[in-house]
Amino acid sequence: MGCLGNLLWFICGGALSGLSWCLAGCLWCITIVGIPIGTQCFKLAALSFFPFGKEVRYGGGAGSFLLNILWLIFSGLALAIEHAAFGALLCVTIIGIPFGLQHFKLAKLALMPFGAEVY
Repeated sequence: MGCLGNLLWFICGGALSGLSWCLAGCLWCITIVGIPIGTQCFKLAALSFFPFGKEVRYGGGAGSFLLNILWLIFSGLALAIEHAAFGALLCVTIIGIPFGLQHFKLAKLALMPFGAEVY
């Protein structure tokens, strides 16, 4: 399911969600202070392009909490709303439920990407 799911995901909307993560990363990398946040966006863009077969584990400390607050204010809320809306649309059909669940996983990740590890 992983390879076929990733291929279908990329064709049917994964490219769009991955490009939105790349756009957020480019905007963060404009400033010198935002470069670490931008590099995290590019890592998560790779996950957004091909999410099947990958698991996200959350952890982190005070530093990741502060970065998550900064991220949430400037970029995270828009990406989370985008993924939640796509997930709700896809979960209307039975065939789209696996894709909708991946969007919900990415919406949670868009709210707090720092301190998260992808396995």
